[in-house]
Amino acid sequence: MSVFQNFDIANDVKTGQISIVSSGMWSGGVGTLQAFFTSSTQTGSSGAHYFDIFNGEVGTDATASVQFSVAFGDFHGSGSLTGDNDPASSKAIYRQLRNLLLPQGTSKFFTTEGGTDTDTNTIFAVSLNRGRLKEKMDPGNWELHLTGSDGRIHKLIDDSGATNDPNVRNTVREFNIVSGSIASGTEVIGGATTQSFGKFYPESGILILDAVKLCTGASGGGIAMAGYNTGSNVNGNNNIAFFNTLTGGKYFAARREEQIKSTHYFCRVRHNQYNHSQNPTYTTGSAGDLTIASFRNDPKSYITTVGLYNAANELLAVAKLSKPVLKSSSREALIKVRLDF
Repeated sequence: MSVFQNFDIANDVKTGQISIVSSGMWSGGVGTLQAFFTSSTQTGSSGAHYFDIFNGEVGTDATASVQFSVAFGDFHGSGSLTGDNDPASSKAIYRQLRNLLLPQGTSKFFTTEGGTDTDTNTIFAVSLNRGRLKEKMDPGNWELHLTGSDGRIHKLIDDSGATNDPNVRNTVREFNIVSGSIASGTEVIGGATTQSFGKFYPESGILILDAVKLCTGASGGGIAMAGYNTGSNVNGNNNIAFFNTLTGGKYFAARREEQIKSTHYFCRVRHNQYNHSQNPTYTTGSAGDLTIASFRNDPKSYITTVGLYNAANELLAVAKLSKPVLKSSSREALIKVRLDF
């Protein structure tokens, strides 16, 4: 009875298969977060620069893990304290994100409305955790709700559904962040031009929000943000102010995209192959009689597992079938095993 069977590489193996997989962004493949938590242990310099946001209460929820981070940045360093030897934390955050996302030589972030770019000096940033992000955020499949101190809910999405030509700057795609929802699309506020509240960078998993536009209140299409402070050389606690708008909104839906490369192995089982089993229950007694007497003239087996081996007969991968496949001299089987990389 044959144990191993070689593949015909030309006919049985198909390599280079590529598929795009979209899944929920958050832990466990969940697509929507409706509660947000910070850690009381995040103090000192890191807390001044950014806050990690968890999906559960740290210390009491064993499954709590970082989902994304929020930060406040200002081109001039406003809204944060200036150290003796270090730049203000808001200035450091602005510079770091600028260097990461903008082409060399571009000094400021900007928003785009009606084809016109306007500099953005003050920003809030939402940065997805790398473990959650995998390859990139799925454009058109995220929605963030922020609630101001006035109780107004502001829903934000990107405008990828409204354009087929996203700006490409330094090989990094960017889309405008606008008012709207995934279900209804973009929303026009106060005129014929869709108002931009920032930029979305799907490959980096980062949202850059124009803090000035965001905090204009309802009259300007934004929200009222309690505690927002851009004074000079002050501890503005703007990370906390922005976090409070998140907890009020109670909604962050997002999906991620990942490119999966696969190899397909077609395992062909002919009518005269694998009709017996090495399972100890297949035989009985010291003489090795078949447990089921009818199998003597018409042997049968059930295929439940396929093992892939290398030339040294070392097991490399195991594929489990969803249900046993009956195999006999009157039946053949073709089983496709897919390995994802």
